[in-house]
Amino acid sequence: MMAARRLSSLLSRSLSFSSSGAASLLHSLGRNINRFSTAAAVEDLITPQVPIRYTQHLINGQFVDAASGKTFPAYDPRSGEVIANVAEGDVEDINRAVSAARKAFDEGPWPKMTAYERSRILLRFADLVEKHSDELAALETWNNGKPFEQAAKSELPLFVRLFHYYAGWADKIHGLTVPADGDYHVQTLHEPVGVAGQIIPWNFPLIMFAWKVGPALACGNTIVLKTAEQTPLTALLVAKLFHEAGLPKGVLNVVSGYGPTAGAALASHMDVDKLAFTGSTDTGKIVLELAARSNLKPVTLELGGKSPFIVFEDADVDKAVELAHFALFFNQGQCCCAGSRTFVHERVYDEFLEKSKKRALRRVVGDPFKKGVEQGPQIDGEQFEKVLSYIRSGIESNATLECGGNRLGSKGFFIQPTVFSNVQDDMVIAQDEIFGPVQSILKFKDIDEVIQRANRTRYGLAAGVFTKNVDTANRLMRALRAGTVWINCFDVFDAAIPFGGYKMSGIGREKGIYSLHNYLQVKAVVTPLKNPAWI
Repeated sequence: MMAARRLSSLLSRSLSFSSSGAASLLHSLGRNINRFSTAAAVEDLITPQVPIRYTQHLINGQFVDAASGKTFPAYDPRSGEVIANVAEGDVEDINRAVSAARKAFDEGPWPKMTAYERSRILLRFADLVEKHSDELAALETWNNGKPFEQAAKSELPLFVRLFHYYAGWADKIHGLTVPADGDYHVQTLHEPVGVAGQIIPWNFPLIMFAWKVGPALACGNTIVLKTAEQTPLTALLVAKLFHEAGLPKGVLNVVSGYGPTAGAALASHMDVDKLAFTGSTDTGKIVLELAARSNLKPVTLELGGKSPFIVFEDADVDKAVELAHFALFFNQGQCCCAGSRTFVHERVYDEFLEKSKKRALRRVVGDPFKKGVEQGPQIDGEQFEKVLSYIRSGIESNATLECGGNRLGSKGFFIQPTVFSNVQDDMVIAQDEIFGPVQSILKFKDIDEVIQRANRTRYGLAAGVFTKNVDTANRLMRALRAGTVWINCFDVFDAAIPFGGYKMSGIGREKGIYSLHNYLQVKAVVTPLKNPAWI
């Protein structure tokens, strides 16, 4: 709980930094638009003093080159420069990793250990991560571009808390004794599924590692994990720390590589018993199909979102503006549950819009290693261009560009915080997951209308409601078709709170007791009783 409170307090507080450089005027489509000046913070970059020690695959407890000998580049999104060359996994590397995981499950000590022994290894690992937290936070920022303060003060403590949480569950997983009609003793066993394949995304590399690996290991499974090709570095380092904590070889294997090769090989592997994937909905469909066409392995999916953030007329507008700003711009807007459709009641719309614009103009964009920076670069050139294309789409659709809309600086993948008003439901920017710093503000008249419009999407990952009226809150929490509804808060994550989506936002839940169900099978055992004293 303490990690969750730190996360909420650090990221939800209102920051009062000034925008670097004065705003200038840009005449665009017949309107005067506030534009950010090029900030020196995105040109003068700090060189992180952290070694990149691990770039090979980790298979069967050893770091090894790719079977092909190939490597691929890992980039610094602040500059687009290569910072490491990493082993490029393919079918043969996945085969080797799955073979090691299968042997570790069938013959190794991990599933045969007492649950208490497994718990102690998870706790020792969490302690090692705490000791290396500065190095991990720096490496995460360098390879991902998120603010160092966010990585160090929020994400690393939450990572440690997640493994403490799952260590606590390891020796509390058990079945039931079931009463049945007749002279029978019936019990259920909760057994590990076996070899779990896991594919994690690039937006929260460490946190997604914890969401996947923690419950799988607590339940006694072995793992083959494929990192995102954009961000392979921190997973390799924490996997090394896991082995220093006493994890037996073959239990956790990490392969770096691309989705169409290494990812597809893992999803379709006949000796993988369960698959977990976090990423886009389109890729999730492919993963699900590959799993079904191979050995019909069960799949959990945490996919895209287009979450509504709804501000009612009774809201404290200043607080609502700050929370809506955080809900959208957190992590450079690269968050699956981002509040990317900001619905505002018509009575407070104009005030909310003007204050949201001013808040976006104050947002500090720059080198994420510098103190006070709120927003770093987008992850890579592909995502950078995708976000800019959505901004162009918004302009072409006649949404009003209030501020932003361009790149910031001359190198790297920085984008100005962007706000659109007069957004309509049928516009592409109101329908697609942009995954960038682009806020769309829509107007609504009453509660019935906004419920209908908020639910009119193929996604259902999360929603935010900002109101002082408890009846309004109670109605919305039940009416909104989303896996999480935050009332007067947003992005409150805790190890015990389940997370997942309705509709095309996924299948299953991560975190909390519900995540354990993904990595367990239930077996019923029935034994006849002879002359029982009782049944």
